[in-house]
Amino acid sequence: MRRATQRATPCVFDGEDFGASLMNGLSKPRKTLPCRFLYDTTGSALFEEITTLEEYYLTRAEISILEAYATVMTAERGDEAVLVEFGSGSSRKTEILLRAMPRLAAYAPVDLAECALAAARARLAQRFASLDVRPIVADFRGGVILPDDLRRLRKIGLFPGSTIGNFTPGEAVRVLRAMRVALSPDGVLIVGVDLKKDARLLLRAYNDSNGVTAAFNLNLLRRANRELGADFDLSAFRHEAIYNPMEGRIEMRLVSEKEQRVMVGGRDFRFFVEETIHTENSYKFSIEQFRAAARLAGWSPQRVWLDDSGLFSVHELLTPGPFRRLLSSPAGD
Repeated sequence: MRRATQRATPCVFDGEDFGASLMNGLSKPRKTLPCRFLYDTTGSALFEEITTLEEYYLTRAEISILEAYATVMTAERGDEAVLVEFGSGSSRKTEILLRAMPRLAAYAPVDLAECALAAARARLAQRFASLDVRPIVADFRGGVILPDDLRRLRKIGLFPGSTIGNFTPGEAVRVLRAMRVALSPDGVLIVGVDLKKDARLLLRAYNDSNGVTAAFNLNLLRRANRELGADFDLSAFRHEAIYNPMEGRIEMRLVSEKEQRVMVGGRDFRFFVEETIHTENSYKFSIEQFRAAARLAGWSPQRVWLDDSGLFSVHELLTPGPFRRLLSSPAGD
């Protein structure tokens, strides 16, 4: 796992989109900002470090599931197929599935960060010399159009990391629907989903004792200062993550420690004491809640795999079609 202390490959992000989104979010009665802007080069490196922390169970649990069941998940599916990973990032966890599919025709990682795609392609070329790696620069939320030669192959989708929890319930259904369209006909989607659990365990995962998550969240303001010429005083904000039981989600925020004014793009934004900028949601699901959302998106939920502690789940979803006949086990095995 890449650590934050390693040198990160510089990425090019859409500064205009960031600036417009930041000023729009700060203009709202309840200030907010889309969580995708957390992941600049520094933010991505910090998140990789978060995944190694003792409190952050999610990555560790999901890797244990993939290592235990990769062969079962991919049985009879890898021959002359394409593995499409949505929001691939570093593609580290993907290697577990790639090792289980030696006759895979191609791997198509989908991400907005060209640098992450290039780094993943270079690393995978060394580890899987015969694999055809076909990066696609795209925002998977709006749908992905595969090249013609890949579209003709059997398609296996991968959406790990519980990223589906960053979307509102309605958004999650739309994202799953877009993935179904991209993988049809006869496609399968393997998706990681974090489960509902004791709120104390959740709060520890998003408020780590080393302060890495706080640095990750505050880096958003540092990025605004660097890229947009804003004048956020980072010492005047603190990281906060709370669990909202009514919504079933972790809410990550930046909290103003004092009454203050901040300039962004020539505009003046005021903060009162304890006012927040909502930076990320992380919804937690019961197994049936996620299966219901998948059905709304047109998927047919099949098997579910859990880690030994029952903290995390990996779901198998099928598009309607004859590919369903390849299943050898009923849902829930």
